Amino acid sequence: MEKLRRVLSGQDDEEQGLTAQVLDASSLSFNTRLKWFAICFVCGILFSILGTGLLWLPGGIKLFALFYTLGNLAALASTCFLMGPVKQLKKMFETTRLLATVIMLLCFIFTLCAALWWHKKGLAVLFCILQFLSMTWYSLSYIPYARDAVIKCCSSVLS
Repeated sequence: MEKLRRVLSGQDDEEQGLTAQVLDASSLSFNTRLKWFAICFVCGILFSILGTGLLWLPGGIKLFALFYTLGNLAALASTCFLMGPVKQLKKMFETTRLLATVIMLLCFIFTLCAALWWHKKGLAVLFCILQFLSMTWYSLSYIPYARDAVIKCCSSVLS
């Protein structure tokens, strides 16, 4: 109805910015967004669990790295359904979580490189652990004062 109103009032889609066109094209209902978030998030968890199970098979390090990384990517992408892809990318690269985002994305790439091309099992497992830690640190950035609480907790345990 809004598009019809714009056309009748003389405002074309060409006059809108790219962001507005993307948001109009992907206007899903809240229930649909919530359902796809849940589906994508659960698939991400299942892929990660499946990858961990495949680790114990002979030569399963490649499948482990692939499924674990795909699971983390699916879980990360699931939030695009809640807030939209443009807003998600803007939030990912804000100054408060820029370092965590870059490290997380590099760990995704290095995990796949170590397992699929370099054939270094230990390095692939190390990058998966770093993947987990960077995803956790990235996720904590969305909770107010969570990073500070973790830092204080770790420093009190270490001292």
